Amino acid sequence: MKSKSSFLLAGLVGLVVVTAAAQSPDFASEGKAWWAHVQYLADDKLEGRNVGTPGYEKAVEYVESQFKALGLKPGGTSGYRQPVKFENRSFGTTTPQLALVRDGKEEALVVGQDASLNARGELDGSLEAGLVFVGYGLSIPEAGFDELAGVNLRGKIAVYVNAFPPIKVSDNVKSHANTADERWAAMKRAGAIGIASMPVPAEQVNQPAAAAAGGQGRGGAAPAPVVAIADRDVQNLSGQKLAMTITQAGVLKLFTGSPRPLAEIGKLAREGQPLPRFELHGTLRATAKVTVETFEASNVAGLYEGSDPALKSEVVVMTSHLDHVGVGRAVNGDAIYNGAMDDASGVAAMIEIARMLKASKAVTKRSIMFVAVAAEEKGLLGSRYFAARPTVPFEKIVGDINLDMFLPLYPLKVIEVQGLAESSLGDTVRAAAKTLGVEVQTDREPEQNRFIRSDQYSFIRRGIPALAFKFGYEFGSPDQTTRLNWVRDRYHQPSDDLTQPVDLEAAAKFNRVIMALLTRVANDAARPSWNADSFFRRFATR
Repeated sequence: MKSKSSFLLAGLVGLVVVTAAAQSPDFASEGKAWWAHVQYLADDKLEGRNVGTPGYEKAVEYVESQFKALGLKPGGTSGYRQPVKFENRSFGTTTPQLALVRDGKEEALVVGQDASLNARGELDGSLEAGLVFVGYGLSIPEAGFDELAGVNLRGKIAVYVNAFPPIKVSDNVKSHANTADERWAAMKRAGAIGIASMPVPAEQVNQPAAAAAGGQGRGGAAPAPVVAIADRDVQNLSGQKLAMTITQAGVLKLFTGSPRPLAEIGKLAREGQPLPRFELHGTLRATAKVTVETFEASNVAGLYEGSDPALKSEVVVMTSHLDHVGVGRAVNGDAIYNGAMDDASGVAAMIEIARMLKASKAVTKRSIMFVAVAAEEKGLLGSRYFAARPTVPFEKIVGDINLDMFLPLYPLKVIEVQGLAESSLGDTVRAAAKTLGVEVQTDREPEQNRFIRSDQYSFIRRGIPALAFKFGYEFGSPDQTTRLNWVRDRYHQPSDDLTQPVDLEAAAKFNRVIMALLTRVANDAARPSWNADSFFRRFATR
């Protein structure tokens, strides 16, 4: 017969077990709740949520209604929405005209065949400018490499080979230097008014038949419209009169009379050798009329207010992009690009994490701001605008946690963290994941440089530590095959829809990890900081 103390001990143990069970996450129900948000946002009725369309507006209304229902405070003084003015820039019904002028004679560059013009340029009328070949066209101080030094680009168009120079730098440096913003910033400092990118010249440089007829033949497809932030200083393309891409056929024309033969340029570039720099013979004459249609689309922000009087004004930002690519080319009869994983999944996770924080009555010292951003698919535009014109004082933003296409396609055993080794957030996410028995790994595909390819990069460029995530995998595992097959078969395809297989419980577990991360950052006495050896640390000192 057991003693009274034994029964008491057994009762206490049972109470602990029952309490622990009651507090254990119900991943099944949480996964279904997450999926319900995905189902709305990726429904055909929203037609792929292309920014500036009624479908995108429906998505904005949905997220705003969810934030209100949860009791989140409006993320700005004007409410939950941060309106962003965009421009839809195109050449309308007109076709730009391009020509090379040499010795008083004009040779056409046929748009769509020899070259294409990007409507992001500010040309609206005519210009004529000299052309300077600047090799790979990069200025990389980290590597002591600057092809623009000593080159006279004042009032001229910089022509460059779209490849990377023969220098050893990290993948992060390579990707950063190759961004359109950084490349243009360097060329603008050197005095350029435009850019023209060209492919590595083909090994066979004899003029093909199509190029031989180029001056008389028909052009190809009309230049595609582009979306830009109306505030050109935020977009960082101010002063760029011309943005042109030259084809192999056009390169043959461009290098006619060049002081260095095209065959030599091609050979050096294919061998990864340094390239010469020189003025090209003649000038480029360009005529274009840009049609600009302005529209407005909103970021949506809700605030989970902190409790510490000294820290509640500081904000941990969580971002996910609300837009996708809309309606496009039909594949197997389906033309709606629903974007279920890219990135209805991230927005749904954000809503559910906010709900769980509210439901658990979690107390955080700092505030957490949930921001569904616009126009990521157009070049990180919504997050760029938010980071440049935040709805809270910029200096109060301590970090960004971004969810973009985290791909819950199999059970969650390990999370891949982009930016793991860059800041103190790496240790924080390790601790948060450990509480749920999840391992953490670095990016499995560093050559893809995803750390600077989604909305976290808008914050990184302003010096704010950030992380991004994917479901991880071990090399050679079935999980790796599943993920790589998804990218091959569904990424930016109509098949990224509601019929695809998704592990709902794994998604719910992932959400719990991210919630644990957010609360740890919000409660840490110290702000997140860049590691001393991080490439991105330089942005914090700008």
